[in-house]
Amino acid sequence: MLFTPYEIKETVDMFLRYKLDIRAITLGISLLDCVSASGTETRRRIREKILRVAGNLVKVGQDIEIEYGIPIINKRIAVTPIALIAGATEDTNYRAYAQTLDEVARELGIDFVGGFSALVHKGFTQGDEQLISSIPEALASTERVCSSVNVATTKSGINMDAVRLMGRVIKDAAELTAQKDGLACAKLVVFCNAPEDNPFMAGAFHGPGEGESTLNVGVSGPGVVKAALENHKGASFDEIADVIKKTAFKITRMGQLVGMEAARRLKVPFGILDLSLAPTPEVGDSVARILEEIGLESAGTHGTTAALAMLTDMVKKGGVMASTHVGGLSGAFIPVSEDEGMVAAVRAGSLSLDKLEAMTTVCSVGLDMIAIPGDTSAATISAIIADEMAIGMVNSKTTAVRIIPVPGKKAGDWAEFGGLLGGAPIMPVHNFGSEAFIARGGRIPAPIHSFRN
Repeated sequence: MLFTPYEIKETVDMFLRYKLDIRAITLGISLLDCVSASGTETRRRIREKILRVAGNLVKVGQDIEIEYGIPIINKRIAVTPIALIAGATEDTNYRAYAQTLDEVARELGIDFVGGFSALVHKGFTQGDEQLISSIPEALASTERVCSSVNVATTKSGINMDAVRLMGRVIKDAAELTAQKDGLACAKLVVFCNAPEDNPFMAGAFHGPGEGESTLNVGVSGPGVVKAALENHKGASFDEIADVIKKTAFKITRMGQLVGMEAARRLKVPFGILDLSLAPTPEVGDSVARILEEIGLESAGTHGTTAALAMLTDMVKKGGVMASTHVGGLSGAFIPVSEDEGMVAAVRAGSLSLDKLEAMTTVCSVGLDMIAIPGDTSAATISAIIADEMAIGMVNSKTTAVRIIPVPGKKAGDWAEFGGLLGGAPIMPVHNFGSEAFIARGGRIPAPIHSFRN
């Protein structure tokens, strides 16, 4: 295949000027064959298997970066939900599993390991309850371990007992890392309809329906999309929709190439390509700036939800043309602390928590990396989670909450998390309580359309 000089320049610009990258290659590893009656033996088997299967992951990623000139920002591992593994043993020391994962990740040079997780959308096992209760200390005492809990699905409804519990867990995790602005909460996400093949943290885990091992890839490129739209000032929505779709196609083809090559070198099956536009705190790598390029004065103003809906849909349409294995979350992320444009919109007063909730009806994931006052009650956090779970349940989509009640800080203050996690202004929450609502417990039933065959 011959390439024109323009196409070559365009590709170079994507990497050098517009921050196109592979956000993550995530190797999913099943731990189901590691279970023993003894927790100590199970953890030994977990360690040995991860070292065996993922031993070359970082090297393979680095080699591909050098050979193809494509940045791969994170090399990650996702494992079978630990509640399923530890719950099958006689062990009750769940924190030790997190420490084992953290030690192996550090030894291999892995950026993050996901899967300190539980699936409780319809109820709890003893293992689920023990894992959830151990999350605050597990995340506070490790650096690279990420945790997720699925509390709702369209088919089963919302487990409000789990929602209530997660509000308390988030508060405890924040307090244990108060000196780091509640950093543990940045590694914890609460899901509705959690996908089993998501390469993005903190929500990645290797689902029970997955194979022995699988490589999933998350691409990104908000800067590339924004740059493409800059050449179409005043164009109609039909035209810019087509521009976004074509750009997403190009980004996805690059991700497909890297994913297939990495899987081949690791001798594991290629799983899925997640099309999500994932921003970073760097200027020029922002989903909010794309929305503003479409014509909004500031992200969050009237018209934002419509613009985001079009962006998400065109990214998916372009992506599925470029890859036969699309999965994960696939859309547009709107994490406040990880997007400098979102931060600017909050400071300008155009973006509120309520508006972010409305935006989550049309984009990937949900309320992501949002800092709130440290004195926010556990019941209020649970109510925020419940609202977001309802959006996912009713709309048959994945939604999630990654929220950080920053100890000792109030609305308008600043929280700093560092690296790709960025920093964010503390956003206010409603002053009116939800305690009686959350105290009811039980389950919110599945919607009527969940009965469709």
